[in-house]
Amino acid sequence: MRLTLLQTELYWENPTANRAMLEEKIFALPEPTDLIVLPEMFTTGFTMNARSLAEPMNLTTFRWLRQMAAQTGAVVTGSYIVQENSQFYNRLIWMQPDGMFDVYDKRHLFRMAGEELTYTGGSKRLIKSWKGWNICPLICYDLRFPVWSRNVGLEYDLLLYVANWPAPRSLAWNALLQARAIENLSYVAGVNRVGVDGNGHPYAGDSSLIDPKGEVLFRQSQTETVYQTTLSLDELRTYRERFPANRDADEFQLIG
Repeated sequence: MRLTLLQTELYWENPTANRAMLEEKIFALPEPTDLIVLPEMFTTGFTMNARSLAEPMNLTTFRWLRQMAAQTGAVVTGSYIVQENSQFYNRLIWMQPDGMFDVYDKRHLFRMAGEELTYTGGSKRLIKSWKGWNICPLICYDLRFPVWSRNVGLEYDLLLYVANWPAPRSLAWNALLQARAIENLSYVAGVNRVGVDGNGHPYAGDSSLIDPKGEVLFRQSQTETVYQTTLSLDELRTYRERFPANRDADEFQLIG
């Protein structure tokens, strides 16, 4: 599978500018791709100003994602602020080139920023099949909670995290991405932003690709970057056959 990770600065609370910027980067990709991964809240940055910035489903950003997917022939995924009825969601859209889509609402809301006071948390994990791969997309703070991402029965082959993860906690970001790959016998890709947001928080990026042994195949700090690579499902399956640690995993049941 051909994977593209887009690490970029974001215009603070400016969806029009961010869509235009990302569209330019997507149309300038040097190689064809199967999956394009954007950061968390890619239209606004990580903001609690949901009432002013949220969009209903099926409007501007949703239609933009549909256009990007159709024109590139790739799945395009990332999260933005969605309103349904009176509730706001930090919602990831999984948009396929044929217009079929699915959603994942961020489960773990970052209380240190009051995210749980503004947004409604999700309750259902998403695993999508694409180009022979099973892919599980999650959002930022979800990375700190290994039970939610546990790869029971090897349900997925690639674990994604889209994020606005501030630079002071980069050590945790880098360490946990590697841990999630090792413990889940899976590739892990994390896509973070760079720059400084409207609250003055700096972001180092450190967007990464980790293989199931925990080896860092790619990591880029501080600068905007577009990373493209091809992942081998055969290599992943061979490693799982040689090192089937999943067979000794503890059984558990997730409640709530």
